[in-house]
Amino acid sequence: MEDKLSVIGTHICTATDDLYLLVDFLNRNLKDKDVIFGLSLAEDQPGKMLVTLYRS
Repeated sequence: MEDKLSVIGTHICTATDDLYLLVDFLNRNLKDKDVIFGLSLAEDQPGKMLVTLYRS
């Protein structure tokens, strides 16, 4: 059986040097709640990051 992630929501925010630390903190502390946070560059908006919340 495949493990599938479903997207709960997304948010575009201004890129900061330590945004990945926040995402890491959330993932470590909420892993028992079956949610995962993802972080990527917003392709169409320079200087912005895309935060995605998944249900595992």
